[in-house]
Amino acid sequence: MLDFLTSALSGDAPQTPRLYAPSLTEYVRRETVTVNIGNVPMGSAHPIRVQSMTTIDTMDTLGSVEQSIRMIEAGCEYIRITAPSVKEAQNLENIRKELRARGYTTPLIADIHFTPNAAELAARVVEKVRINPGNYADRKRFEHIDYTNDSYAAELERIREKFLPLIRICKEYGTAMRIGTNHGSLSDRILSRYGDTPVGMVESALEFLRICEDEKYYNIVLSMKSSNPQVMVQAYRLLVQRLDEEGLKPYPLHLGVTEAGEAEDGRIKSALGIGTLLEDGLGDTVRVSLTEDPELEAPVAKALIDRYTTRTQTASPIPALTELPYNPFQYTRRQTHEVANFGGTNVPRVLADYSQVAVHETDVLKAVGHFYLPVPDKWAMNDLGSDYLYTGSVPASFMLPNGLREVQDYSVWRTHTDQLTTHPVLSAADYLSARTRTQGLHIRLNFVRFTLADLTDELAEALHQDRNIVGIATTSNTHAMPELRRLFVELVNRALTLPIVIQRGYTVPVADLPLYAATDIGGLLVDGFGDGILLQATHSEELKPLNGLAFGILQAARTRITKTEYISCPSCGRTLFDLQETTAHIRQRTDHLKGVKIGIMGCIVNGPGEMADADYGYVGIGRDKIALYRGQQVMKKSVPAANAVDELIELIREDGRWLEPTQAATV
Repeated sequence: MLDFLTSALSGDAPQTPRLYAPSLTEYVRRETVTVNIGNVPMGSAHPIRVQSMTTIDTMDTLGSVEQSIRMIEAGCEYIRITAPSVKEAQNLENIRKELRARGYTTPLIADIHFTPNAAELAARVVEKVRINPGNYADRKRFEHIDYTNDSYAAELERIREKFLPLIRICKEYGTAMRIGTNHGSLSDRILSRYGDTPVGMVESALEFLRICEDEKYYNIVLSMKSSNPQVMVQAYRLLVQRLDEEGLKPYPLHLGVTEAGEAEDGRIKSALGIGTLLEDGLGDTVRVSLTEDPELEAPVAKALIDRYTTRTQTASPIPALTELPYNPFQYTRRQTHEVANFGGTNVPRVLADYSQVAVHETDVLKAVGHFYLPVPDKWAMNDLGSDYLYTGSVPASFMLPNGLREVQDYSVWRTHTDQLTTHPVLSAADYLSARTRTQGLHIRLNFVRFTLADLTDELAEALHQDRNIVGIATTSNTHAMPELRRLFVELVNRALTLPIVIQRGYTVPVADLPLYAATDIGGLLVDGFGDGILLQATHSEELKPLNGLAFGILQAARTRITKTEYISCPSCGRTLFDLQETTAHIRQRTDHLKGVKIGIMGCIVNGPGEMADADYGYVGIGRDKIALYRGQQVMKKSVPAANAVDELIELIREDGRWLEPTQAATV
């Protein structure tokens, strides 16, 4: 086991007898044991389940019941309720009785942090308990401890003694359990031994799981949540691999990105993490954590899940993979050579698709972040200004701003009067033909669009020789992300280092578009694949949302930061202020601070640990009392809520990171 952990930590891909997933080229759901949770069992023999969590105070019985009913009617198959102390755990019985009296038999899950006695009581009442191994038997003091093997073994024995009563109660009452690791709340013990890594997250859960198996208790679900989708994906993959290697049972997985936020950003971040794992065939229940009413989470989770109900019938075959030339447990960007401002150390680029929209007036470029100012006769660009404009077969009729280059279909570019500041996009066949002609290609930058099937030996050899090509990877396969991933694997295996733009187009409901695109493109970005995004548009009204979506995916994947990031928890019965209203207020005051990450946590359970890598934190510690953090260090305690946002801004100002909105607009 230690050899595996060492290789994973070092970034070397572990030598394993099989892939972490059943298949990376077919949609095959990972086989799991069945976990019995009331009358709604979970596992691979059953549909992927939808769940969410109440936000009402658990002591408000009727409020909790009414909200639970709204969640159930929105599609929730499990209802999770916080039990931060014994009194809330006791009141779960009243909530359960009232729901049953009204004819609702949906299983209830008690969410436990820090309080084993509450867990032991709740396990006698509800169908499932969730514990966090980071704080079930430990208190976080942010201390580094040097353990010997013997002293660490003594710690594990201490945990066993504290954990055994809950296991035995669960066995007696037929109660299921989720061992749910959170990246932001790893114990000092785990951090000291394994570091702040996916490896540490996995070991945190396995320490508890081994005790369960020793006791022959198997009614268990596992989760590896993080507010960073990249870390979350790596941890789940590593968990599955470790279960198999250690001979532990294949337990069902609960998928979720913690503190995803609100609106489109929250949906993008959730889909990037959850959708990537669903594409791998991993996941048996989904909770989308949005800073919104909980009944709004279920439709998003269902939209993510429903994409796979007919996948096996509609997908085209993809050549199989038996091994990977990259480490799926640690992020490394694919090595590429630089072409213009693509590849190398450049951030991924955004190409705006105007192939179906005429570029005859300057105002048409506002949708993609470029603004013509008539009085000074200048162009301005905001942080979401696209880098390239694909005009297809109808060139722009005016000179574009210097920060925006035009890309044209090859047939148009060949006869265009300006072949220097415009660039051609060619099919694989056109490229192979054009490279044999004098002045057949742009001297510096050409785009070649190709699919996995197009990547023949002849095309690969040409791409090896030419250093002025950026590929545009595309597919019509409904199993799109795996086919594109297979294409990137082929590029790596052939030692091809040209940069690649990922092209995708969709004809789906507007609400599903961010979910699908974040899954297909974000799932590649988290593995280090992709040097640009081209989302296809068919109408002018699609241009602005698609442009924002492209930048949003890059932000969620942590590959190009263009705006303020908010790590806000979805609220629950522990929340000590109106989280939605506060998040909106903080966003209104700070959303011009490009690259700053602000954590907004409803209670001390979710902060500071759950903020993970936030630069600043706003954490409820009492009624109308806020603690402000720099990183994970508390800077101001018991700030009145009425003044807390101003105090947060002052903290940012002290660090030299504050800009007035008018200043930010000119940067």
